[in-house]
Amino acid sequence: MTAYLGIDFGTSGARLVAIDTELHVLWRSNVSIEPGRWRETLFALIRSVPADIRVRVSSMAIDGTSSTVLLCDRSGAMVFEPLWYHDKRGEVMLEELGSIAPPGHITINATSSLAKLLWFTQQPGFEAGQYFLHQADWLAAQLHGKLGVSDYHNALKLGYDVQSLGYPDWLVNSPYSSLLPQVLTPGTPVGVILPAVARELGLANDCVVCAGTTDSIAAFMASRVETPGFAVTSLGSTLVVKLLSRIPVDDVSLGIYSHRFGDLWLVGGASNTGGAVLRAFFSDRELSELSQSINPQIPSQLDYYPLLTPGERFPINDPNLAPRLSPRPDRPIEFLHGLLEGIAKIETQGYQRLSQLGATPLTGVYTAGGGAKNLIWSQIRQRYLGVPVLLSQEQDAAYGTAVLAQAHTGSRKSRIGCE
Repeated sequence: MTAYLGIDFGTSGARLVAIDTELHVLWRSNVSIEPGRWRETLFALIRSVPADIRVRVSSMAIDGTSSTVLLCDRSGAMVFEPLWYHDKRGEVMLEELGSIAPPGHITINATSSLAKLLWFTQQPGFEAGQYFLHQADWLAAQLHGKLGVSDYHNALKLGYDVQSLGYPDWLVNSPYSSLLPQVLTPGTPVGVILPAVARELGLANDCVVCAGTTDSIAAFMASRVETPGFAVTSLGSTLVVKLLSRIPVDDVSLGIYSHRFGDLWLVGGASNTGGAVLRAFFSDRELSELSQSINPQIPSQLDYYPLLTPGERFPINDPNLAPRLSPRPDRPIEFLHGLLEGIAKIETQGYQRLSQLGATPLTGVYTAGGGAKNLIWSQIRQRYLGVPVLLSQEQDAAYGTAVLAQAHTGSRKSRIGCE
C-alpha cells in the first residue's frame, strides 16, 4: 500500500508521521534537533521509518516554524546562522520597512520574515546570499535539490499577497527582490527526490517532495476541518483560535490575519491566556482531579481575566491590560472553576470578534493541545460558545503535513492546498 510522509520540524525536536491512502497512521517517530545539524536530523528522522514503509512512500511534505528563516549562497549553504521565529533583531529595520510597506502591513513587525531579510542586508558577507528561504523551504531542498521555492503559508510574513497570489509591486521593485523565493500552493509537487538522496534514505526514486506549510497550519490540518464555520482552538501555554472562513479577515492591531486555505481562508488570533496560567497555580494532577468535581453546567460566580503578566493581544489589544484573578476563594476547586470559565469567556470573545469583522460564523470547534484532554473544561467551553466542542482525533502537526502531501498526489482530493 502507498505511504505518505509528513515531517514537522521545530526548534528542538522533529516529528514524522507516515499515513496510507485512507489517512490511517502507519508510523510515528521523533528525534531531537542538534544545533546546526538540520540536514542530519532530517535524514535521521526519515531513516527511522521501517524500510518496508519507506520504499512505499509516494510523496512527502515538510512544515517548519513560521518566520524561521535563513540566507543561502548559490550552493544552498547557509551564509549566516538561521534567525528563529521569535528573533527580534529585525526591530532595527522597522523604520525602513515602514517606508516601503503599506501602513499596518503584516510584515511591519520585528519578527516578520521580511524584517529579518532586511536585517540580513546590513550584515557583512550579505553579498554571498542568493536565496532567502524559510526553514521548511531549505529542508525540502535537501531532498529535491531545488533552491528558491516556498509556499504561500510560509511566505505570508515575507510580504507575499495571498489574495492576488503574487508579490506586491513595492516588494518586486525592492533592491532585494532577486532573493525572494518562488511561491507555490502548499502541497504542490516540487520535484522528485534526488537519486543520491533516495539511495541514501532507502526511498523510491519517484518519491515526490511537495511544497510545505507552517507548523501552526499543519496542526490545523491534522483536525481535517474543511467546512467553513468550523474552527480549531489550541489550548496550549497560550490560547490560539483558527476559524475556517469563506471571507478573509485582517486586523493587524489585534494580530488577526488570514492564510489562504485553498478556496477558503484560515482566520486566526492568539491570546496571552491559556494553560501557562493554570500551571502557575496547579499541577497537572491537581488540574485533572479538581476538574472532576466541577459541575460544568453551573456558572462560576467569579469574573476572571486570567493572565500571568499585564498585556493582551486578542480579543483585546491592550499592552497594559492587568490580570484579573481576584477575589481568590479559599477552596482550590472554586478558584480553578473561575479560571477555566475565564479562559472559556476569552475564547468565546475571540470567535465573536472574528465574526464581527466579517468571518464566517462559528458552527463547531475542535480542540487541540494539552487542554483538549480536560472534558469538564470542554463542557464549560461548549456552554459559552454555544456550538459543539469536539476533540481532534489527530493533533500532531506532522499528521497534518502528511495529509497535505497525500491531498495532491493521492487518490483523495481535498480542499487543503488546492485552488
